[in-house]
Amino acid sequence: MRITLSALLISTLVLSSCGGWRDSRINPTNWFGQSREAEAPAAENLNPLIPQEEEKANLLGSRNDKEEDRSLPITLIKDMRIERTSVGGILTVEGEAARNGAFNAELVPSDPQEPGQLEYTFRVTYPKAATYQGTVATRTIRAAVSLSEQDLTGIRVLRVVGKENAREIRR
Repeated sequence: MRITLSALLISTLVLSSCGGWRDSRINPTNWFGQSREAEAPAAENLNPLIPQEEEKANLLGSRNDKEEDRSLPITLIKDMRIERTSVGGILTVEGEAARNGAFNAELVPSDPQEPGQLEYTFRVTYPKAATYQGTVATRTIRAAVSLSEQDLTGIRVLRVVGKENAREIRR
């Protein structure tokens, strides 16, 4: 009876000392905190009706066959989180588009990168034809990018920029 009671008492003490594991820096789920609102960069004062670059034609009068990038930053970044994997992490971002029909969502690395910070721009492509604005649920879009341990070494801040806001996660 004494041995059973002693073993039960010792195991209870050992198990209760593990409560600090949840908040420790050793726990991989605590490597990045919660995302929070950050200030978005100031928008350029551009008139969308005036083309910024002249379209150039070759000698025969035909234009270059390069496909233009029609993607735009998403209107609002609603949520972001990073989930640890065995080889790094997966950065998942949820945003709200300006209108229905947005597609080709992607997280594009920003240039230049600041030291200790990894910044992405959440870009989507809208259809050429006009679409309704719709409800928030129909305009919600998610994008993710896989990050390796090499990508995350030395990174203290993960930041995703949209048109109206930005969100960041700090280590």
